Amino acid sequence: MATKEQKEPEPADIIRPILNTSKWWYIGFGVAAAVALVWLTAFGFQLQEGLIVTNLADWGSGGGATWGLYIGAFIWWVGIAHGGIILSAAVRLFGMTKYQPVARMAELLTLSALAMAGLYIVVHTGRPDRLVTSVVNAYPWTVQTSPLAWDITVITLYFVMTATYIGLTLRYDTYQLRDRLPDVLNPLYSVVLIGYSEKEDEVIERMVWWLALGIIVMAPLLLHGGVIPWLFSLLPSMPGWGGAIQGPQFLSIALTSALSGVIILAYVTRIAYDWGHIFTDRVVSGLTNWLGIFSLIFVWLQLQQVINGLFAAQVRAEVVMTAKLSNPAYQMAIGIMAVVLAYIFAQAIKPSVFSQTRSLIAAFGVLIATLTEKILFVYEGIAYPEFGLYDQVPGHYFPSLVELSSLAGTVALCAIIFMVILKLFPVIELHAVEDHDDHDEEVSA
Repeated sequence: MATKEQKEPEPADIIRPILNTSKWWYIGFGVAAAVALVWLTAFGFQLQEGLIVTNLADWGSGGGATWGLYIGAFIWWVGIAHGGIILSAAVRLFGMTKYQPVARMAELLTLSALAMAGLYIVVHTGRPDRLVTSVVNAYPWTVQTSPLAWDITVITLYFVMTATYIGLTLRYDTYQLRDRLPDVLNPLYSVVLIGYSEKEDEVIERMVWWLALGIIVMAPLLLHGGVIPWLFSLLPSMPGWGGAIQGPQFLSIALTSALSGVIILAYVTRIAYDWGHIFTDRVVSGLTNWLGIFSLIFVWLQLQQVINGLFAAQVRAEVVMTAKLSNPAYQMAIGIMAVVLAYIFAQAIKPSVFSQTRSLIAAFGVLIATLTEKILFVYEGIAYPEFGLYDQVPGHYFPSLVELSSLAGTVALCAIIFMVILKLFPVIELHAVEDHDDHDEEVSA
């Protein structure tokens, strides 16, 4: 007999968010919309006054750094996005049915996080029209030589791949569940099901497998293990950015951040829709263990950077690393990671230590730590250049309220995107329920 923690998941469970809208959904949506509106107001103020309303400054003669929270958050969102799609691809490619309930959530997190990353590019230009008048016009030749153009290209590629990925798998679920879905949404579902035939299911399954394989291969090589770190490590004038270690470092941050985001989504929807039998303790505990593995890699790579930056390093590299280690924000980030790892190690040894709430807190802690590290990585790399074109000490940087509002605003927009999709399509695949039932039958037999 199969040991069951609670009732078995059914198709009716995964469409409950579409059919039933509680007051908490409206409250959550209202709060997120209000936060996003506050940020849009602040962004309007920035458009009117210029980037001077941030604590960013012209490099050198302006006594500051041109990059700070905006670019740090951009890297952070891209990391969440690509860690999410790697997680989903791994579930499909390696048959990790235990984590199948979170696969589509990871994909949706990827889409919304990529949108937020792209939004930060717009925000940081100061004048969004420059993207049209300068970047777009110059793209045909800059794409051959500019890592920044590669960056935009690869992000666009991943957005298209992920959207295709989700679109293909949604067709099956929409067709199978259409009779149970609201009639008012039929026009939307008709568009999703254009040309659908049951004969395509096997073909789509193969296509999704090959897409998953492509993502698993391309993610470490092209984006968060490739192009993004190349943007920094190929600039010899910035000692805090140099070194081949940036590729694995960025990839570890992507995976830890994405796992944290998925754990948070699983926790919230588990409470909101009584999905304790879908996002079981076994699933969340397993995700938390994986979070611990990648967090440990992140901390280990940080140690490698510290040792290489202090022991017999060039003077400027030592200055950068000393500034980093003495920064209370960095100390806080590493302290958070130490506490998180201690908890995960304890719950792995003694399962009774595990709780969904502790894993939720650990997930939030990892997100805060990785974002803090990326902002400091970006800022200090510019603040302490290798060459002495400007002799004055760069000004101190702390994100302004306008910059901080952008972080809150993009998190709110990401939540809004997820909450809207929650009302339109199942955020858990029908296969996750079907495979669960088949697995139980095999175990019982």
